[in-house]
Amino acid sequence: MTRGFRSAVQALVYSFIALSAAGLGALAYFGLTFTPANAILVAVVFGCACVVLMERVLRQRAENRLERAIEDLSRLLSTDAQAGAVLGQRINAIADLNPGQRLETVEADISVLGTVIRQVAEAVAEVEDKLAKVNAARPADTRPADARMIAAPPPAPAAPIVVPDPEPVIPLEVLRQALEENRLVHHIRPIVRLPQRRAIGYDLVPRLMLEDGELADAPDFMPRRGGKDIVRLIERTGLVEAVAIARRSRTGGRPAVLHIPLSRASLGDEASAEQLLATLDANRAIADALTFLVSESDWLELTTRERAMVEQIARKGAGFSIARMKSLRIDLADAAALGVRSMRVDAASFIERPDRFTDFHISDIANYMARFEVSLLATGITSERQIVELLDNDILQVQGDHIAAAGPVRSDLVLEPGRASAQPLRRAEL
Repeated sequence: MTRGFRSAVQALVYSFIALSAAGLGALAYFGLTFTPANAILVAVVFGCACVVLMERVLRQRAENRLERAIEDLSRLLSTDAQAGAVLGQRINAIADLNPGQRLETVEADISVLGTVIRQVAEAVAEVEDKLAKVNAARPADTRPADARMIAAPPPAPAAPIVVPDPEPVIPLEVLRQALEENRLVHHIRPIVRLPQRRAIGYDLVPRLMLEDGELADAPDFMPRRGGKDIVRLIERTGLVEAVAIARRSRTGGRPAVLHIPLSRASLGDEASAEQLLATLDANRAIADALTFLVSESDWLELTTRERAMVEQIARKGAGFSIARMKSLRIDLADAAALGVRSMRVDAASFIERPDRFTDFHISDIANYMARFEVSLLATGITSERQIVELLDNDILQVQGDHIAAAGPVRSDLVLEPGRASAQPLRRAEL
């Protein structure tokens, strides 16, 4: 019963009491021949008695409601106290744990297991050597060909061949000279959403202009051994370029999301990390339009200090995209908490052998990742058939030369207009 309804009921009751008192006064005057003063006194006394009785009933009801509310509150407080006691017991139990001792026990068990496995491997090798000697001394098999085929053991599976990443073809000194001559350019490669193929973001692609006018891609010149100062310089230049593009595109009414290459060379360097945070602080209005592209190997090898740096970047509004994923069997909740917005897989490898990447069915993995607000992005699209396969399995974010090749940014958005390559490239629409 609401307060307004109770007020209306009380007004009706008081009106009824007033009418009853007036009726009683009229009865006393006309029916019992009371004087007007006595009739009015009878009406007033009757009305006061009814009002007092009514107020007492209402007060009792209010007291009953208050008592019930106090009882409910007491039960809630008792439940909260019990929950607090249980939580305290759990905290005490956790505090009494000794993880160091347990880790030592696990390490000792692993060491023993490793010793046993090594001994088994040595024994198997000895048995194989003896069998080889016996087979060499045994006369040729004269059984029929069909019997030999049935009894022959199956061939051992071939060991997987690990192909290392190719080394850059441009020497480090040549790269330094090119950077000093300001021959580093940045192009963009669109990321589209199926089926409309509408651009939802752009990769910032560093390229090196050679002396003959040709353009070299990042795998051809990015250092892999040493040259971390060069890597930091290229990534810092890319960040400045991306900030300029993001600010000018927002001013033009078409805000763009930029994916900027970032590596542990910058995350682990104190000066570069501070400069990166300062840049994000100075550009908080567009921080949500910046996504840092980190390789899976760098992401999995983050140190405690580099992980703290990643958390600071995420708190300032920027995000991360993990590239060249070999496996999606990672803690998605932890990755999302660190600001990961997307994970990239090679389209051909993922379509051919999805079981190498995940234990989920290929049609379920994208929806599962979406629960953590992480998108699955297929890269390296080379044919329309791959697009149909991905679309059938709800993988809607794609990128590749079949969609759109990397090309120069519009001249009104770049940091330094007029710097273009001599090689004709299709301009990426932004």
